[in-house]
Amino acid sequence: MPALEVRPFHRVDRDQLTELINLHVAAVVPGVSVSTNTVLSGLERQPDEFITDPWVSERTTLVAEQRGHVVAAAHLLRYRSGPEVGDHYRDAGAIDWFVCRPPASYRPDSEQAADLLMSACLARLARWRVRVRYADGALPAPAVYGLPRPWPHIRAVYDRAGFRHTGDTEVLLIAHVDDLPRPETHPGVTFERTLGECGTRLTAYDGRRALGFVEVDTALARPERHTRAPGLADVGNLHVAPDAGEGWEHRLLARAADWLRLCGTDRLLAYEAATDGAAIDVLRSAGFRELTRTDRGWEHRPR
Repeated sequence: MPALEVRPFHRVDRDQLTELINLHVAAVVPGVSVSTNTVLSGLERQPDEFITDPWVSERTTLVAEQRGHVVAAAHLLRYRSGPEVGDHYRDAGAIDWFVCRPPASYRPDSEQAADLLMSACLARLARWRVRVRYADGALPAPAVYGLPRPWPHIRAVYDRAGFRHTGDTEVLLIAHVDDLPRPETHPGVTFERTLGECGTRLTAYDGRRALGFVEVDTALARPERHTRAPGLADVGNLHVAPDAGEGWEHRLLARAADWLRLCGTDRLLAYEAATDGAAIDVLRSAGFRELTRTDRGWEHRPR
């Protein structure tokens, strides 16, 4: 077999890298893909990470190439050591994402390519002399972060390299908007639409008392970022006042669904900690189903 080469990313790799990234995105969120411009922009900065991105002092992208074909790639970040950087990130290095072709009978060297690239990643982190080494799978696409369960081949690479899961696990849920509850009239209750922290906020009021609110972000598929993510939104916040009574999660989701239909959105994502069974049950009863689980927080702790 032709020799594998690990080298820095070149701009001429952009289309092959985008294809490789989209293969991984499509295994997590149905019908979503990212544009080449999105991929290139994400290599330079991460505008959505407005807190942590300014802490990055250096970033680099490596690819494994064979016969002119990019078979694996990884993006690495080095965080500054100054006092303005959060404790968790201070003087840390991270594999922000790692993608590779899964092993197959017609690709017997896929595992070798992934391990060779991982060795180069660890060598770069060693040269940076970072305090701690983290890993993630934060591709520039909605709902793709941590290490999603549909990527067992990436998990195997991390395991072989000595990365261990040290964080929590989140459940990703999805619903067809038409499967969500329909809005009903409630005497004395009004709903107000405002701009919230994570999107459009719909708040239920009983007189002047706020019973709860839901926020939905419909900007996941803005055209300058994604080539194909039609009709997709996510729940940014869902909060019900402790004394509001039962059933308000469903009523708020019903109002959100009504708004999403006007937006032309047909699917809604939600995220919950795997340990929060009650919140997951509420979403399931409203029409959501589990899409996948993702394991957040990986740290290099070789045995």
